[in-house]
Parts: sequence; structure tokens; C-alpha cells
Amino acid sequence: MAITEQQLTTSEDQYQYGFHDDEAPLFKSKRGLSAEVVTEISKMKNEPEWMLEFRLKALKYFEKRPMPQWGGGGMLNEINFDDIFYY
Repeated sequence: MAITEQQLTTSEDQYQYGFHDDEAPLFKSKRGLSAEVVTEISKMKNEPEWMLEFRLKALKYFEKRPMPQWGGGGMLNEINFDDIFYY
């Protein structure tokens, strides 16, 4: 017996088999990319001090670099890095 399109379609808030995962993060960083966020994530992950220093150095390098202009005619400039949760 063939399944009709109506039988295949469910609303966005219903899953036919009832399976779902509730989001319950153990840790959620602040929104944005900053030295404070990098430090917070590093401490939460129990990283060694040299790793934190490496990450902070990489962040400074990233902040100094201009946004690439290739691919998509400058679409990369539209990314708001302060509106992203990084961990």
C-alpha cells in the first residue's frame, strides 16, 4: 500500500514517533567572540595555560586581519561575530 503525501506530512512541532531531545547544555558561553569568552571556554574545558595563551594570541591575530573579499561579493562582511555562541 502506498503512503499518501498527507500521511508523510507532519507539522514542525510534531514528530510522528514522539522522539525529541531537550536542550540542556552543561555550559553555554556568552554571545560573541572576545578574550573574555575565549578565557571562559578554556577554563571550562580545563585546558592548560599554554593552550589559553595560544588561543588568545590567535584571537588577536584574527581581530587584526581584514575580512577576505573573495567568494560571494563581500558576503563575509555580513557575518556578525558578536551574535554567535561559540560554545
